[in-house]
Amino acid sequence: MLVSSSVATWTGCGSSSKYPLCTMAFFHSKSRASSIRMEPFTVSFLPGSEFLELSSFHSFQHSNLKLRHSFKSRATSRMLHEPHALVITNEYPQNADFPRNYSRKEKKPFPIPIVELRRAARERLKKRKGQPKGRAPPPKNGLIVQSLVPLAYDVFNARITLINNLKKLLKVVPVHACGWCSELHVGPEGHPFKSCKGKHATLRKGLHLWTNAAVEDVLVPTEAYHLYDPLGKRITHEERFSIPRIPAVMELCIQAGVYVSEYPTKRRRKPIIRIGKREFVDADESDLPDPPPEVPLKPLLTETPISKAVAPANEEEKILLAEETLQAWERMRKGAKKLMQMYRVRVCGYCPEVHVGHSGHKAQNCGAHKHQQRNGQHGWQSAVLDDLIPPRYVWHVPDVEGPPLTRELRNFYGQAPAVVEICVQAGAAVPDHYKSTMRLDIGIPSSVKEAEMVV
Repeated sequence: MLVSSSVATWTGCGSSSKYPLCTMAFFHSKSRASSIRMEPFTVSFLPGSEFLELSSFHSFQHSNLKLRHSFKSRATSRMLHEPHALVITNEYPQNADFPRNYSRKEKKPFPIPIVELRRAARERLKKRKGQPKGRAPPPKNGLIVQSLVPLAYDVFNARITLINNLKKLLKVVPVHACGWCSELHVGPEGHPFKSCKGKHATLRKGLHLWTNAAVEDVLVPTEAYHLYDPLGKRITHEERFSIPRIPAVMELCIQAGVYVSEYPTKRRRKPIIRIGKREFVDADESDLPDPPPEVPLKPLLTETPISKAVAPANEEEKILLAEETLQAWERMRKGAKKLMQMYRVRVCGYCPEVHVGHSGHKAQNCGAHKHQQRNGQHGWQSAVLDDLIPPRYVWHVPDVEGPPLTRELRNFYGQAPAVVEICVQAGAAVPDHYKSTMRLDIGIPSSVKEAEMVV
């Protein structure tokens, strides 16, 4: 039974036995109460607190449920013999929908609707009316945000650590990739779902052709143009082959202050001087002393070749490697999200092209739906974290050593990013914010006949 933020009435729990049997009534939105008999569990009261803890209850072992009581009395002996109203709260939803897959004919929605952007712009104009124009803060004035430089180095190294660890985990965790489409599956066998949309999918009746996956299949390679001057002129269509392309996360870290000798970047020491809305000149830096040679603030990691990646020797090393890989994934995503709040990242609304900078490039290389009407130009809009670091979702396998996934029970299975699923199958603990899409609290029927009986 699915329970989320429901109100329960505690009755008959004042028994002196060690594991009393309790009956809880759950009230739903349709004002209907259903009484169920639950397995034995214990309720512990924390003195001086408003929360009760549940133990020995299988359904609550993997969730973040808390029971809040509505009384203020501290007399525990009296409390245990009187019925009280309990409120079950959950910090994370028990069940959440999977991210929507947009069609190639659809345009990505704006992170903030246009109506809200225009309303916010009018409010800024009203507040700014009659006031002197202030100076632009970094990075709009050409300077970098010094407080974010250590974070940029951490994101850079977290990405390299993630890639190196995945090369080791792929040697002990089986990962399958479809040879005709971009779908992945983590487990001993590929899933039997008929969801392939690649070439000749109708001849194969939607079945996938599974092959061994590589790191590039797990981490989607998202590249962007490297800008020597982030505030310089926009890249033209004729310059699209003369400017190098590097991973978008790497370009974001370089613009945020990371020094990479192979990709030099212009570092200003004085704010720019604005002439017009799109015109500016650099301030005179001749009165400043010569800048010291730029060196990395922290040692930068390098990628390990796949031939030199050594698989973990035993189960303990595999679990430690999985935990480290999952931490690197979370550290890279959280750090990149903070950097994107200061350094602008643009994405095309029609294709996955990403550009790190104040405005997108002018290269006419968009091949999405109806690109002829736009003359191949991109429809730039603000990017979100999943545009910069796209998570490739895979089906979650509840029991790796158990029976394989069943086609008829597809609605009962959850999904998770491929990196998370690989680490979980390698022995890492499941992060709380992924439990809702993985559907860990949902019981899976043992047969199709049992699934038909589910209401």
